[in-house]
Amino acid sequence: MSERRSELLPHRIAVLSVHTSPLAQPGTGDAGGMNVYVLNTAIELARRGTEVEIFTRATSSELPPVAEAAPGVLVRHVVAGPFEGLDKHELPTQLCPFTAEVLRQEARHLPGHYDLVHSHYWLSGQVGWLSRDRWRVPLVHTAHTLAAVKNAALAEGDTPEPETRVIGEKQVIAEADRLVANTGDEARQLVDLYGADAHRIDVVPPGADLTRYRPGDKRAARAAMGLRADEQIVAFVGRIQPLKAPDVLVRAAAELLRREPSRRLRVLIVGGPSGTGLARPDALIELAADLGIADRVTFLPPQPADRLVQVYRAADVVAVPSYNESFGLVAIEAQASGTPVLAADVGGLGTAVRHGESGLLVPGHRTPEWADALAALLDDPARLARMGATAVEHAERFSWAHTAEGLLDSYAAAMAEFRAQRGPIALLAGDTGQARSQALWRRRTGVRR
Repeated sequence: MSERRSELLPHRIAVLSVHTSPLAQPGTGDAGGMNVYVLNTAIELARRGTEVEIFTRATSSELPPVAEAAPGVLVRHVVAGPFEGLDKHELPTQLCPFTAEVLRQEARHLPGHYDLVHSHYWLSGQVGWLSRDRWRVPLVHTAHTLAAVKNAALAEGDTPEPETRVIGEKQVIAEADRLVANTGDEARQLVDLYGADAHRIDVVPPGADLTRYRPGDKRAARAAMGLRADEQIVAFVGRIQPLKAPDVLVRAAAELLRREPSRRLRVLIVGGPSGTGLARPDALIELAADLGIADRVTFLPPQPADRLVQVYRAADVVAVPSYNESFGLVAIEAQASGTPVLAADVGGLGTAVRHGESGLLVPGHRTPEWADALAALLDDPARLARMGATAVEHAERFSWAHTAEGLLDSYAAAMAEFRAQRGPIALLAGDTGQARSQALWRRRTGVRR
C-alpha cells in the first residue's frame, strides 16, 4: 500500500459517465474504451474496499433504475431526455435533469454518503463540478479525449469538435481537484493546451483484463470464427468512424494486393458505425468494393469479450491506425493475446506499443508507408513470433489492478488536499466512511497499522 494513501481510502465514490454506459457493448455508437475503463476500474476498486456507484444516462425504457455490475459496483440509469436518438453532442441540453437526479440520489442518504466524485469525459465533469461543491468532496476528472487534440489531427472529411466542448473542458480542468491522465503525453497536453496545473495531474495508464486476454491456439481461434488457416489475417477492432481510420488499413491492404495479387491476405473489420461515421454507415464497405478487394474484407459486428479474444488470437497483426488515441486499449488487449500491433504513431499509442519489439509504429497515415509496414510484418513469420512473445511481456505492465492502485493514490491525494484547503469541516462527514474502508481493507489484506 502506498505511503501516500496510508490514511485516506474512500469508502464509497460516485463515478459519472453521462454519455455512455459501462454496461454497453463497446465498438459501436458512443461505446468504446471508456466503457471498458469505467467498468473494470470500478470492479477493481470494489475489490479493494471502495464501493462504486456509477451514474449514466438511461438509453432504454427497459433498463432497470439500478443494476449490480459486480459486488460493490452499482450502475444507476438516470432518465434525462429521450431514451434514444441523442448523441453526445446533443447531451449538454440534458445535463440539468441528469445533475438533478444525481443530487437527489445523494440527498436520500446521510451527509458524507460519497467520499469523492470521479467524472469521465467533459460532460460528466460538468456534473461532477456541481456535485463536488454541493457535497463538499473532491472531484477527480479523467478526460479520455480532448477536443483541442482531436481538432489538431482531424481525419480528412471529419467534423471538428465544437467550441462549446473546448470551453466546457477548460472549465472542468480548471475546477477539478485532481486530473488523471492516461500517459505523460496526455499530461503535457493538459498543461500546454488547457493550462492545467501540472502538480494536480496523476499519470495512471489504463489496463487490460489479463485473465481473459491471453495467448491461445491461432488455428483453433480461426476455426471457431470460420476463418481460413492458410490466410494472412490483419484485424481492426473498434468503432467505424474517420477518427479510428479503418480506411487506412483497407487502402494499405489494397496496395499490398495490387503489388502481389496472389497474396493470401484477409482484412477483418470488427465494429460498428459511430460518430461522424453514422452519416455514411456503408462507406467502408463501398471503399473495399471500389478498391476491388471486397472479397478480401470480412466485416463483423462488435464482439463480446469472450469472442473478442478469439479475434485477437486469430489475427497475425492487429492494426490501430487512429488519428488520435489517448491510450489505445485495443493495442494492449491484442498484445496480451500474443498478437503484434501495427499502429499509428499518435497520442498514447507510443506508450501502448513498444516500437520494433511488440509491434510497429507508423508515422502518418499514407498508404505506401502502411503497406510497407504491413508487408514487413506479414512476410517475416519469425519476427512476428518474436514480437508476439514480447507483446505478452509488454502487456503484463498494464493491468486493471495496477490502474486501480494508481487511482487510489490519486484519490488519497485529492482527499488530503481538499481537507487541507477547506479546513476540518471538509470531509468531516466522510471520516466514518474512510475509517470503515480502512478497516475493511485491513481485514481483506491482513495488514495491520
